[in-house]
Order: sequence, then structure tokens, then C-alpha cells
Amino acid sequence: MPYPFGEWIVRHARAVFAVSLILTLVAMAGMSKLQNNPDNRVFFGKDNPQLQALELLEETYTRTDNVFIALAPSSGEVFNSDTLNVIMELTEAAWQIPFSSRVDSLSNFQHTRAEGNDDLVVNDLIDQERDLSAAYIEQIKQIALGKPFLVNRLISEDTSVAGLNVTILKPEDNSTAVYEVAAYAGRLVEDFSNRYPQIEFYITGGTLYDVAFSDLPAGENKVLVPAMFGLILITVGLALRTVWATVTVLMLIAASVGVAMGMTGWAGAVLNAGTAGAPVIIPTLCVAHCVHLMVTIRQRMAKGYEQRDAIIESLRVNTIPILITSITTAIGFLSLNFSDAPPFRLLGNIVAFGVLVGCVLSLTLLPAVLTFTRLKKLNRKPVLAALMASLGNTVVRFHRSLLWIMGALIVLLTLGTTKITLDDNFLEYFSDKFEITRHTNFVEDRLTGLNAIEYSLPATDAGGVSDPHYLADVDQFVEWLGAQKSVTNVGAISHVMKELNQSMHGDDPAYYRLPESRELAAQYLLMYEMSLPYGLDLNNTIDVSKSQSRVIALIRDASSAEMRELNARAEQWLQKHTPDRFVQGSGLSMIFAYVSERNINSMLFGSLIALVAISFMLILALRSVKIGLVSLLPNLVPAAMALGIWGYVAGEVGLSVAIVVAITLGIVVDDTVHFLSKYLRARREQGMRPEEAIKNTFETVGVALVITSIALMAGFAVLYFSGFKVNSEMGLLSAVTIVIALIADFFFLPAVLLKVDRGNDDSSAGF
Repeated sequence: MPYPFGEWIVRHARAVFAVSLILTLVAMAGMSKLQNNPDNRVFFGKDNPQLQALELLEETYTRTDNVFIALAPSSGEVFNSDTLNVIMELTEAAWQIPFSSRVDSLSNFQHTRAEGNDDLVVNDLIDQERDLSAAYIEQIKQIALGKPFLVNRLISEDTSVAGLNVTILKPEDNSTAVYEVAAYAGRLVEDFSNRYPQIEFYITGGTLYDVAFSDLPAGENKVLVPAMFGLILITVGLALRTVWATVTVLMLIAASVGVAMGMTGWAGAVLNAGTAGAPVIIPTLCVAHCVHLMVTIRQRMAKGYEQRDAIIESLRVNTIPILITSITTAIGFLSLNFSDAPPFRLLGNIVAFGVLVGCVLSLTLLPAVLTFTRLKKLNRKPVLAALMASLGNTVVRFHRSLLWIMGALIVLLTLGTTKITLDDNFLEYFSDKFEITRHTNFVEDRLTGLNAIEYSLPATDAGGVSDPHYLADVDQFVEWLGAQKSVTNVGAISHVMKELNQSMHGDDPAYYRLPESRELAAQYLLMYEMSLPYGLDLNNTIDVSKSQSRVIALIRDASSAEMRELNARAEQWLQKHTPDRFVQGSGLSMIFAYVSERNINSMLFGSLIALVAISFMLILALRSVKIGLVSLLPNLVPAAMALGIWGYVAGEVGLSVAIVVAITLGIVVDDTVHFLSKYLRARREQGMRPEEAIKNTFETVGVALVITSIALMAGFAVLYFSGFKVNSEMGLLSAVTIVIALIADFFFLPAVLLKVDRGNDDSSAGF
């Protein structure tokens, strides 16, 4: 049957090749402009209420990041002269870390004591001028263990681990600052590790996580992209059994990735950890187009077609299905623009563009290149083709039983979604293969929590933080917070005021309580602030007007759900006991605690929009409302079944679930469209009855569906080995969904078609 488009491509193959090559190279040149964003806040949209609360907090107390270094002496005891000397030396050296604005450690903790009747002396806890005798070390130990600010923050309760926190004030206009900080801190820790082998050093902190987020795309792509291309090479090579055709397919999908990433660079977009999967996902999706074209060409040549005619015929029967599947896949990824997380929006746009580029190249460049080569004819029917023919007969024969079996299986697996809990932990986004994760785990297990919830409690007026009623409210809240599970340390102005009151009463422990008058508290606070050395002031705790103060609760080993639950209870406590001080909890950890929940809500709407758009396209393309609606069944159930399996096996799912449904909805449509296109073509052009059309469909497209599904499954399975939890879960869930989709298309869709499509003629249906 004549097909003008295919004939034009074959006739102008050299021109098509030349133009495609030039445009591809121009687009790929943009890859040199790609940059990475080192800020982990890239996951939050500007309208995120938790982010807005954090920014307001930072306007009050300045935005800070940190580097945290833990020291674990092999002796199991921090309080000995060797370890304390190292802590003092490291504290001094840490001030040299670029953009450091404060260093807090055991050695420079500002210890207050009385001198005479009215004098307040503020000194470093460890006096560098004194000899570290056993008696002096014991004195230091007893003081340190009595300081709420230190215990379970900079010294463990069992005194086996000490910590040092470096506050980093990075400039807004310096994108390389985090790399400078991380590099210097890394060299510093390495130097101390070499000089003091009796002490284990661990380094973590927000700045280190920024670098990890930034380095992830390049690091992942060095491993995952070659692995993905290797799997595609094996899959396509075994399927096509021709080296040149396999190489051609690999070149085409590589070009699709290059064009997509190049245009991303030209557009000025900045990559991040959330977009790291794009170079793996794009070729995985594009290979399906190539396989459908190549398999049809080989099948037609096996039936006696000349290669040129086989190429044209393959374009005739596959162009519309490829266009439809490309558009529906793009719709699925474009629906990520409804995500609350900007990285997922960018991921969706990059992949959607890459899929459309792959579609254009597969319909132009691939057939053009194939006209330059000579493909061998298959002398015998491939084993997989024979299996597909046998499977078609079996499905038709037992279609009634299959309908009931698949229906029951769908219900059973979908029920597993009720067992899913939405939960994750920001500190666990990176796998144990990352050093920062191993070091973070040690710090959390042995010293302190690294997640934090912050509350900026308002006073009634300027200077109000010295009001006894205000301090009492803060102190009650601090006591309540400190008693909660997973809270390791709570820092607040109330601790400082209690210590000052004790010191100003001759260090009498009976006066470890809040001052009784506002004037006295203000006087103590002024004396204390005037005595503090540079870099260790109270600006991180009290605002400039002294009208509010910050309470910071450090949380250990808590999931996002536990963080949200703790914050909800804290806000309820404030509302009930101190309504005048009520504020919402904030902090970077809190934003991550809510990001999964916010993305689920936004992506439910996005997935609904994608479903409506895809449904409309299928009904329009099939020119049959009945068949179009039937096609939705095998497209909707795979994601639900995959999540159900996840619910039975794992139970917990995090940020990844927010996007899996949207992206797989567009992907699984591909197999359904190709199956229905061949089914309707057999019904329309060859006048086959439904049973015959089903068998013919298995024979003509079954092989291609198996190959493309294996390629898709393998490609997404590669993402499972990502060190980034979001990408890993997304890859595994998507791979499982694709396998289920193939099963649904082979065993569920035919059974449904044979149930609803009983007419003798369906010539009105399209393709």
C-alpha cells in the first residue's frame, strides 16, 4: 500500500541524514553550558509555605549552613589530655574554613562563673594556658556534662564522642562557595586523621549535603548511563541479530539524549539531583520506537518484501502509533509540571522533549540510515515469534478464565496500596555508598540528631526576651520538647538565663533558675553579651531588637512522618499553653518532612490532567469511544498493582511515589497503543473477527512489545542502583509497573476486547 511519507524519507535519505546530523550537533553543543545547582533547597517551590517560613526565620537570624565534625577516640573517652588537645587544635583550625562565621566546640564553649560579688567572668571551657592535669580534666568533664547546650550536641552522654560545629555564612552570589568549604573541610579532616590515627574523624553537615546533591548527576551518569546503554545493546542486539542495525539504534538514542541535554543547556536550565535520571530515562523510552520499526522491517523482509519496501511499510504501520505513544509519554512527563518540587518539573520537561526528539529521529534519521545498509533476511521464524503465536492462541482459548483471574489479581494487588505509608528521611536520601551517609549515620547513632525543628517565639515588645513571663514560657516549652522521643538536645535562651542567674549568685546551684525581674534579666544578658568573644555572640538565638528568640530542637533518627507528628504536637502545645507565643515549626528538615506530602497532593491533580489528556488522545486516535475507554483499563491498573506490591513488601514509600504514577501512565500506554493499532488494522484492513485479530496481533507486534518492555524495564531497573533514594525507588517502581503493564496487555486487554468487541466489522475505528 503506498505511503508518501515513507517513500519521501527513503528517496531523500541522504538529505534527511545530513540535516538531522547538523541539527543534532548544533543542539548537542549546548551541553557545554550545563551547570549543577549545589543548593538542596532546589527541591522546594517559591510558594512552599514551609520554605517561606524558613526564609522569614533566616531574615531574622541570618541564613546559615554548617559543617559538623565528630571525633571518636579509640580509647572510648573524650576527656583525656590527648583528645582535648586535638579538639582545641581543630577548633582553631576550623576558623580557617572559607566563609566560616562561628565555631562551636567543647573547648570554646563559653562558661560563666562568678568573681567577687558582682562580676561575671565568661571564658572558654578549656583554658589553653592551663596544664591538662587529671584534676582539671575531671573538672571540665563535670561542667560539660551539666550543660544542656553541650550534652547530646557536642559531647555524647557516655563521653565517647565529641563534636565540633562550624557555621558557614556563604555569600548569595557565589555558587562555588560550597565546593570551597567542602574541599577545605575535607582536607582539614584528612590532615587531622593522618596526624592523629588514634582518633576517628567524621564529617557531615548541610554544606556537605549541598555538594552531594550537586555532584550526584555527574557521578551517577558515569556509571548508570553506560550500564543502561550496555543493557540496551544486549537487548536490541539479541532481538535484531544484526550489528549495524543495533549500532544505528544506539547512535539514535544517544543523539536523542544529547539533543535533550544540549537544549537544556541552551535554555540555561540548571541540573540537580532530581534531574540525574533524565539521561537514563530518555534512551530507555526512545529505544521502543526503534524496536517497533526494526521488528516490522524484519518481519516484512521475511515475508518477501525488498528492504526499501519493508522500510516504507514499517513506517506506514508504525508512524501513527509511534506519534501517539510519544505524545502520551510526553504528556505523562509534562504532568510533572504540577509537582511542588522544581527538580521534578525540570526532569519532566527534559524527558518529554527527549522523547519527542527520539520520535522525530526514529521516523526520519533511522529509516534514512537503514537505506544505506543491507539487512539480512531471516531464514527461519524466530523462537520468540513462535512463542507469541502460541501465546495468542492460548489467550483466545482461555480468555474468559483469564478475565476472571486477572480481575481477581488486580483487586488483590491493588488492596496492597492500603498498607502504604508515606514516609522518608532527608538524611537517608543518599545510600551508604556515599561517605556523607556513613558519617551522618555515625553522628546520629553516637552523638546527636542532625535533623532540627526551629521555633522563633515572639515576645510582646522590643527587649521582651528578658521578661520573666516570656522566659518562663520558653522554658516550659523547652522542657516539654526535651522530653519528647527522638529529641536529643534543645537549645534556647532560657538555658543561658538560668546559668547567668546561677553565676551571679556565687555559682550556687539553688539559683539555677530564671531571673525574677525583667531589669535583672536584661542586665545579666547585657553583661554576658559584652563578655562574649568575636563569633560566639547570641545573634543566632536572639534577634537584634530582642523581641523574639529561637528554640532549636535536634532530632535523632526520625522519619518525615515522625517529624511532622512531633511538630504538630509542639504547635498544639504552644497553642494551648502559650497562645501569645504560637508560631509554626520551621527549618530545612521540616521542609523536607512535608515535601513528599505536598508533592503527592499536587501530583494527584497532575496525574488526573494527564489521564484526561491521554484518554482524549486515545479515543480520538482510535475513533472509538468504546475501544478508547477499554484501553484505559490496562493503563490504569499497572501503577496501582505495582504500588500494591510495594505496600505488601516494603510498606513505606517516599518522594518517588509522587511522580511514578504520572510518568508510568504515559509509558504503559505505549504497549496498549501498539497492540490496539495492530488489532484494529487487522479488523479493518483484513476483515478479521476479534479472535483472529487477537492472534494476528500477537504474531505481528508481540515480539516488539516483549523487547521494548524488557528494554524499558531494564532501563528503569538501572535507576534502582542509583545512590539517590528518590531515583532508586522511582526506577524500581517504574520497572515493576512496566512488567505488570506487559502482563496486562497480553492477558487482560485481549480478554476485555473479546468481551466488548463482538461486532463483525470495526472499520470505523482508526489507525
